[in-house]
Amino acid sequence: MKQNDPYAALRIREFNVFLLLRFALVFGWSMQFVVIEWQVYALTKNPLSLGIIGLCEFLPAFLLAPFAGHIVDKKEKRNLFALCIALFSLISFGLFWLTSNSIESSWSKQTILFGIYGLVFFGGVLRAFFGPTIFSLIALLVPKKIYPNAATWSSSTWKGASVFGALFGGFFIAWIGVHYTLGVIFLLVMIALLLVFLIAKKPILNQSVNESVKDSLKAGLRFVFTDKVILGALTLDMIAVLFGGAVAIFAVFATDVLNAGPEGFGILNASLSSGSIITMLATTYIPITKNTGKKLLVSVFGFGVCMIIFGASKFMWLSVLALFFSGVFDGISMVVRQTILQLKTPDDMRGRVGAVNSMFVGSSNELGALESGIAARIFGAPLAVMLGGTVTLIIVVIIGLKNTPLRELDLQKDIEEHEKE
Repeated sequence: MKQNDPYAALRIREFNVFLLLRFALVFGWSMQFVVIEWQVYALTKNPLSLGIIGLCEFLPAFLLAPFAGHIVDKKEKRNLFALCIALFSLISFGLFWLTSNSIESSWSKQTILFGIYGLVFFGGVLRAFFGPTIFSLIALLVPKKIYPNAATWSSSTWKGASVFGALFGGFFIAWIGVHYTLGVIFLLVMIALLLVFLIAKKPILNQSVNESVKDSLKAGLRFVFTDKVILGALTLDMIAVLFGGAVAIFAVFATDVLNAGPEGFGILNASLSSGSIITMLATTYIPITKNTGKKLLVSVFGFGVCMIIFGASKFMWLSVLALFFSGVFDGISMVVRQTILQLKTPDDMRGRVGAVNSMFVGSSNELGALESGIAARIFGAPLAVMLGGTVTLIIVVIIGLKNTPLRELDLQKDIEEHEKE
């Protein structure tokens, strides 16, 4: 294998299958997010209702994450992934049924709204398992020496699916309506479910049969919270998503600020992710392992600046441009964070560390949606986003000054050690 082979992970068949099923799953998931946000805002015309969606998904995902990590470390990963996808298909079908003409004509808007909230809550339960399962499975598909390349392709696939899922979510709402768009999403999830069985079962690396659940959870949390590099990287990403993100209220901007309609709503969602996917694909050819810590700090700072510009913008072109570059910075931080986790996490603790990652980052998406909805209700959407971006900048400066190991991080030495194995 060439030292800087950008296609190293793609030469492994099972990893290609994984990327394909992950694209189908995330494409559908991103479309579903867009459709739910649009439908709920159409029902309520209240930005706070968008925040409630985030809360419904955040609570179970956050509270169950540590236990999910323990279970993932003890179970076979392929079948667990298949089970998660199968249960997710029930949510997709439930939303499809809930938005049918017969239900909409016989049920009140309030009843439909609570039905959506209930399905989103069930999705939050699954989110607690999805993150650590995927994180653990990737490490079993490729050799350790190409973890950075695999992490880049996996993150790129996730972002690419987010780009097209968000874009087509807005367009499909305009073309075929909410109900039939949710039907397309259900089909995509079923495709992902079929593809997962093309991956062979994997060995269970955690064989600690006498370890209690309490001791298992404590070991995972202790590992993360005593490693300043991992803790700092997770904290940076959590703060950026929690305060700097504005995805949950894009419907408000598209409808009330920019007057862009459902097509513009899809474009706003896609602009953020498109910057990320382009950046992450570029990093397969131009590795960013030198001065990694400084690059991480600069990227999160740049993300905050872009979100301030987006919040202040009254023009569609400027909003799209600001979101695109925020995605560029987000792409850098995502690749760095995933590489750090893959290289520094012991094999028998991947489920638990992946769960903590979900608590910090994955759940902060939902909690950030609640924060965005409440702030938009109090201050108005533009000011809420600008304030969130400002908080992000302040936190980045504080972590950059206080966390020396993260600031001086250089991953090149770790990668060279694994290449010798």
